[in-house]
Amino acid sequence: MSSSGNGRRPSASGRRIVADRRGAAVGQPVRKSPPKPRKTRRARPRPNGLRGWIGAFFGLIWRIIWGLIWRGTVVVMLILGAATSYYYAQLPDLAAVVDARTRGSVTMLDRDGTVFAWRGDQFGGAIDPASVSPHLVHAIVATEDRRFYRHFGISPRGIASAIRINLSEGRGPLSGHGGSTITQQVAKLMCLGVPFDAAAWENEAAYEQDCRRTTLWRKVQEMPFALAMEFRYSKDEILSIYMNRAFLGAGTRGFEAAAQRYFGVSAASVSPQQAAMLAGLLVAPSYYAPTRNLERAQRRAATVLRLMEDQGYLSAAEAATAQAAPATLSQAARQDRGGAFADWIMASGPDFLTRDTTEDVIIGTTFDPAMQAAAEAALAEVFENQVRAGSEAQAAIVVMSADGAVRAMVGGRDTAGTGLFNRASQAMRQTGSSFKPFVYAAALDLGWRFDDLILDAALTINIPGSGPWSPENYTGEFYGEVTLTEALARSLNTAAVRLSEEVGRDLVRTVAAEFGIASDLAAGPALALGASEATLIEMTGAYAGILNGGSAVLPFGVQELRLVGDANPMFAQMTGIQERVISESAARQLTYMMSVAVAEGTGQRARLADRPVAGKTGTTNSQRDAWFVGFTGDYVAGVWMGYDDNSPLTGVTGGGLPAEIWRQTMERIHRDLPASPLPTIDPVAEALARPQAARPQGAFPGTAPQDEAEQILMRVLNGLLGRN
Repeated sequence: MSSSGNGRRPSASGRRIVADRRGAAVGQPVRKSPPKPRKTRRARPRPNGLRGWIGAFFGLIWRIIWGLIWRGTVVVMLILGAATSYYYAQLPDLAAVVDARTRGSVTMLDRDGTVFAWRGDQFGGAIDPASVSPHLVHAIVATEDRRFYRHFGISPRGIASAIRINLSEGRGPLSGHGGSTITQQVAKLMCLGVPFDAAAWENEAAYEQDCRRTTLWRKVQEMPFALAMEFRYSKDEILSIYMNRAFLGAGTRGFEAAAQRYFGVSAASVSPQQAAMLAGLLVAPSYYAPTRNLERAQRRAATVLRLMEDQGYLSAAEAATAQAAPATLSQAARQDRGGAFADWIMASGPDFLTRDTTEDVIIGTTFDPAMQAAAEAALAEVFENQVRAGSEAQAAIVVMSADGAVRAMVGGRDTAGTGLFNRASQAMRQTGSSFKPFVYAAALDLGWRFDDLILDAALTINIPGSGPWSPENYTGEFYGEVTLTEALARSLNTAAVRLSEEVGRDLVRTVAAEFGIASDLAAGPALALGASEATLIEMTGAYAGILNGGSAVLPFGVQELRLVGDANPMFAQMTGIQERVISESAARQLTYMMSVAVAEGTGQRARLADRPVAGKTGTTNSQRDAWFVGFTGDYVAGVWMGYDDNSPLTGVTGGGLPAEIWRQTMERIHRDLPASPLPTIDPVAEALARPQAARPQGAFPGTAPQDEAEQILMRVLNGLLGRN
């Protein structure tokens, strides 16, 4: 074997070097790898050409955006977590948020103990998903949030879908559909934890309206609040809050109150169709309230039933059965009469137990639904058949007992709804000749008699600051000496003014005020002609005082008031009779005189075929107001007619349409009642028994006493026949 090079064998290190250079062979020593170089950042290639520069620019933009996104996400998550933690710490226990009403409820019963009206915030008691009908839970979830049990309080998919629908329908992204989950709706109901503050808000309605506003900032706030609720409460607890606090129309709060209000049943026993109607209210409670429009509520319920079927809560057969027999209102819920009466009770009762009550109150009232129906039917019939089409004239009716118990009240031609202007109790109108009975009441109480004479002739009175004033009769004629009975029956103005001036205006004002005319009464001689204003209920109550024998009455509608759950009433009233105003003899004579006014005078259109009637017409200057107020032996009723803007009526006097409305009302009310006599005098017996002493001498011409025989004959003829 030859050697290489100088014949010397390579050393071990040399062999390793050679092996390293040539590559290791099998069985040869492994060469040592050189140390790895340090890894350095790869240099970015310089962009080549325009395309390269554009790509580099957009790459830079993307890196900036991505950096902002992940950093912003971290910041948002931190803020969201902090806000969620804050709301979580503020959330109260479940029991404290189930019933958060600041106002209580008022339930009104008619004279027979049947519910006829509700006011305030009705609350039927706390319920939860386990205590109500499963159909109700299914209906709520199906229509409001079908993924309720699967999401964590917020549904991005639902919000995106709602925005898309709103934009496609031409609205703003947050106007209309909200895409809110049930949890978010509960957040709204709780007003994001902000309690009602009477000092900060005009009223509770304004507070709730603000809570329901949908704005971008409110949506942002809803998210952490909803998340906090999901951590704080279970799903069933969140649903419990929703079921108890949701407003469902007609003053109801919560599904128990709504089930009782509309169907007269508990939420535990509602049928699928009833549950669907209740759940359908959530989208627009007042609009879809079945008491407002039952057909519309049924159409909405049909949609909810289809959703329940689509989501598997109802079989096809069950859904078809429910669709074929839609929910209807209970008998109590169908009662749409008595709105004006209920509003009057709320306005006239103590605030802390009516308008501003924080308790749940039950009021037993004097209201009679049958009489209310009679009054409404009479008003509707007269306006339909005897008033020109399109007329905007209004009318009001009050019916009461002789002790002041109000039985019916029509506040205007629109009898549905609540909170309407009540012309029976709120409208102050000139009374016209319907005021004259108080002039005669004052004279009779002083000792004048129904058959005494008064002069009806031209009269001029000088009024300081105004000059001479000369009243005239409606007919433009004068009738000379007439009895008080004829003067009232014919509604003679000059005779009434003469009598008022003789007995004294102050006394007339006192008598009228004590009978219940609470308004400021005119100071001048026009007082006798009804220049003063009064409400219809005041006038009707004053006439009730004549019927009951001369004692004033305070019209009342509340018989008993108690709190829910209390057996003993806080308040009870059985009569409204107050102190005596005139003697019973004077009241009986006045009743007789007013009966002649109906039998043969200006009120003939109010006559009833089967019983006597006493009453008085009233028509004001320029025919702006027309009245008829009268009574039978059983009930008193008052009717007013006019325009809200005080425009004059055309061809209407108190003896016309108001008397007709009165007659038709009383015919219906007395249809099944035996005829009761009026508490009146026997005019013939009274005339024959007249004592020798004449009445006090008058200050006006024509009041001197005549021969006794002539007086008796004239009184009998004039009093009974109403002739000169």
